[in-house]
Amino acid sequence: MSGRADDVPVRIVVLGDSLAAGHGLAADEAFPAKLDKALKDKGVAATIVNAGVSGDTASGGLDRLDWSVPQETDAVIVELGANDMLRGIDPKVTKDALAKILDRLAERHISVLLAGMKAAHNMGSDYAKAFDAIYPALASTHSLVFYPFFLDGVATDDKLNQIDGIHPTAAGVDVIVSRILPQVEALIARVRAARGS
Repeated sequence: MSGRADDVPVRIVVLGDSLAAGHGLAADEAFPAKLDKALKDKGVAATIVNAGVSGDTASGGLDRLDWSVPQETDAVIVELGANDMLRGIDPKVTKDALAKILDRLAERHISVLLAGMKAAHNMGSDYAKAFDAIYPALASTHSLVFYPFFLDGVATDDKLNQIDGIHPTAAGVDVIVSRILPQVEALIARVRAARGS
C-alpha cells in the first residue's frame, strides 16, 4: 500500500431509522450495504456502517449518538426525522435534536451528509410547511453536504415501496443509492481534503 491518504478507506456511519436499517429487507438489500457496494464498484475506498434503528426519532438518534458513531468514524450520513413526522412530533423538537447531532459531530471533526425528509401529504399544510423547513434551515447554518429528500424518486411510487407504502423495496433502495451517490462522493472528498490528500 502506498500510504496515500486516498488509499485509506473513509469510514462512514449511517445514523438513521428503519430507512437505513433496511426494514423488511435482507441485510445486503439495506441502504448502507447497497451504498457500500456502489462505492466499491466505482473503486472508491470507503466502508459504510449501518447504524439504523427502526422506529428511531431524531431525539433517539441524539441519545445514542456517542455509541452509534465510534471514535474512528470519518463521516456520518444523518438520516433521521421520518418517524418524528409520522408521529406528529413538534418540528421544533426535531430541529433541535438534529442541530445538536450536527453540532456534536462538528465538535468531533466528523464530516456530515444531512439527508432531508419531507412531510406526508396527510399531515396538514401547516405541519408540512414547518417540518419541510427543518432540513434546508440546518443546511444553511452548518457546514455539511446536503441531500434535500432521502426518498426522492421513491416516495409514493407503489412499484418502489413495500406494501406499507413507507419503506422502499430493494429496487427502491437502488434508486435512492443512485440519486444520493454524488453527494456521498462529495462527503468522501471532504474527508480526504481534511486529511490533506
